[in-house]
Amino acid sequence: MGRWMRPEVYPLMAAMTFVTGMCVFQLTRNVLLNPDVRIEKAHRSMAILENEEEGEKYAQHSFRKFLRTRPPQVMPSINRFFSDQSN
Repeated sequence: MGRWMRPEVYPLMAAMTFVTGMCVFQLTRNVLLNPDVRIEKAHRSMAILENEEEGEKYAQHSFRKFLRTRPPQVMPSINRFFSDQSN
């Protein structure tokens, strides 16, 4: 592999592998868990699915519930340091 790939390409390969993995994860999650995706023939024949609770469970997953309790800041301590008016 060393003959075909230069060391400068390793960070790009790592980033592309990460992004590809995230895309595969999201596509797999949508195909398997999304209530709007209908794989089974019985579900495809119905025009409107009556699955509000399943859709609510999909939309309000545990990671979103966790983030709801967190402040909407990336780095709250740095924001507080620079926005503090007591200096």
